[in-house]
Amino acid sequence: MTKVPLKLRKKIPMRKCVLTNQILPKRELIRIVKNNEGKVFVDLSGKANGHGAYIQPKIDLITKAKVSKNLERALAIEITDEIYQTIISTIENYWD
Repeated sequence: MTKVPLKLRKKIPMRKCVLTNQILPKRELIRIVKNNEGKVFVDLSGKANGHGAYIQPKIDLITKAKVSKNLERALAIEITDEIYQTIISTIENYWD
């Protein structure tokens, strides 16, 4: 096993899924953002301004999130069915 100096090791940013409480690499999660105007949207770039919450890209988790309201609690705003449908379509287009 070769040793790699600490300077050359890349740090992988980790985030916690608000639905499952698992800590995963940031690239494996979807970021949902609430901006200053109170608008909620899916942030594909991961750099949009606002309060963000990370979720795993699994459709069954999104349907459970509607009932448990974990995502609403994390963003401190009521989330409509339209936003949940946007999240599901994003998962279907980019992750499945």
